[in-house]
Amino acid sequence: MEVKLFVREDCPECPAARRACEGIANLAIYDIGELQGIAEASALGIVNVPSVVIVDSSGREVAGWRGTAPDPSDLRAVLAN
Repeated sequence: MEVKLFVREDCPECPAARRACEGIANLAIYDIGELQGIAEASALGIVNVPSVVIVDSSGREVAGWRGTAPDPSDLRAVLAN
């Protein structure tokens, strides 16, 4: 599984989302102020930051938090399954 974190530099909630994702091995961080971040966000239907999406090896979404920072324990519980 891969965790995709979507942030923006001026986002007041994004630091909490970054902290929730600390220590996750398969973490990709996308800044939606950059072209690659916009493209990936568009592909997953992300319109608000922070957003965290967990995808499986086939790219299918397993869980997601859009427009909010996930609780670290909730995030890790999904990854443990």
